[in-house]
Amino acid sequence: MATAIGIDVGSGVIKTALFRVDGDKTEWLSRWDARIRQRDAHTLVEESIESVLKDAGLQRQQINYIASTGEGETLKGTTGHFYSMTTHARGAIYLNPEARAVLDIGALNGRAISIDAQSKVLTYRMTSQCASGSGQFLENIARYLGIGQDEIGSLSLQSTNPEKVSGICAVLAETDVINMVSRSIAPSDILRGIHESMADRLLKLLKAIGVKQGVVMMTGGLALDIGLVKAIQDGMDKQHMNTRVAAHPDSMFAGAIGAALWGAFRYQKLKSRGQLPIAS
Repeated sequence: MATAIGIDVGSGVIKTALFRVDGDKTEWLSRWDARIRQRDAHTLVEESIESVLKDAGLQRQQINYIASTGEGETLKGTTGHFYSMTTHARGAIYLNPEARAVLDIGALNGRAISIDAQSKVLTYRMTSQCASGSGQFLENIARYLGIGQDEIGSLSLQSTNPEKVSGICAVLAETDVINMVSRSIAPSDILRGIHESMADRLLKLLKAIGVKQGVVMMTGGLALDIGLVKAIQDGMDKQHMNTRVAAHPDSMFAGAIGAALWGAFRYQKLKSRGQLPIAS
């Protein structure tokens, strides 16, 4: 048996998950998340560890492995670091065993990852840094339109006449939005147009890595954007792709989940060799 903490340090949000693994049985004991904003990420990580331990009624010495992922490679007090593609793949399989591809959309970029049933990463492709397909871009648009981020998805679904948005880069897309507002285009049509542009870019990534069938699992914060999920599925149907997009209420935690599960696996493997890991 192993008890492990997974910490996913993203560009905008830190996610932490605490798991107990006993053979094939996994138990999710606690979770924590917080936006970084202008706060110190290292302080927030320590806060997250203390929070999940308190919630689960455990002491730090009872944790066998603390794994970081994402931008958490330099964290102090962790046992090991896993690449985020690996952790998102493992987290996606945990949330949906049928997943054979992952669309991870973070604050700064998006990526498509092809995986097998054992969560092995087969290949991947990322959007460029300036692409208008990120959480930060949508947050900026929501602020400009004067709406809350939690309103974006539902408003997009109300669109009756989507307005085409530049898919080249965030700067051009934001200029498009400014012009649309000046022409009194409805926010719902603007948001749907943005979602369709983002979906088009993400579907191109899926095709580039050869994903032609099966379930595509969304991870990251934008997995909860129902407007974007709908635009992606509509795009798949329009392009006659034999794929289905799926999201989970806990999709945001996929990286932290994967880090914790890989940490538990790593601990058990090292323990069987008599080589217990030591925290940094």
